Amino acid sequence: MAALLVLLPFSAAHAQQAGGSSVSEWRYGLSVYGYFPSLSGSSSAPTTPGGPTIDVSADKIIDALKFTFMGSLDANNGRYGFFTDFIYLDLGESKQGSRNFTINRGQIPASTSADLSWDLKGVLWTFGGEYRVPTDPKLTLDVLAGARMFSLKPSLRWSIHGDLGPIDAAGRTGAAETKETLWDGIVGAKGRYAVGESGKWSLPFYVDVGTGESSLTWQAAAGLSYAFSWGELTGMWRYISYDMKSNSGPLEELRFNGPMLGATFRW
Repeated sequence: MAALLVLLPFSAAHAQQAGGSSVSEWRYGLSVYGYFPSLSGSSSAPTTPGGPTIDVSADKIIDALKFTFMGSLDANNGRYGFFTDFIYLDLGESKQGSRNFTINRGQIPASTSADLSWDLKGVLWTFGGEYRVPTDPKLTLDVLAGARMFSLKPSLRWSIHGDLGPIDAAGRTGAAETKETLWDGIVGAKGRYAVGESGKWSLPFYVDVGTGESSLTWQAAAGLSYAFSWGELTGMWRYISYDMKSNSGPLEELRFNGPMLGATFRW
């Protein structure tokens, strides 16, 4: 899986301040990561207007990401803060003679295969405000609320060989492309827990969940971090999930799941 450049808002301020204290000085964090996720999801499209659908599992088609860029800014003054996170996705691949599809959710005949091409371009933008909760001195915890926008453009192309089953000849070869934008409200939490007496090691974490124009969206990340004077080095595991509402479009679900390594710069 190709490495992704990612700037994430998943780390709270490195300076461990008293959880409830009010601090007027603003602090900023910018993180650069390599991200190595696996992709899973499902997509369907009518082979002819009003006709049977061809149903494809994206993880059976996609072996690598074409291009993904992620960038974010995180700021807080010890009690209040904000963050914004932007992700651009461009992924897709083709398979020749594949049997990794179904027709109308049913099994395909033994003699049937298809040349399949599946692509997804999109923008995933999360933003919101955060409030620091008074906690144990070793724990920094921010609760957050905001919104996530997912603008996506999936496309599926197919050419079926062999027994067509319920598909008429007009649907043997075709293509479907759509574009939609989903808005969801989210709530969540992020922070870190200091490990050991030196204060160099910590356990950063992030989680959010939301709904709106999607049925459910959520993401989570957790890992291990080591601090320097300029910032820190971090390794985390990140998971992003989307479940679409019934009959809302060609995508039914989408998942990104994998490790990331990177550096955080603070000022």
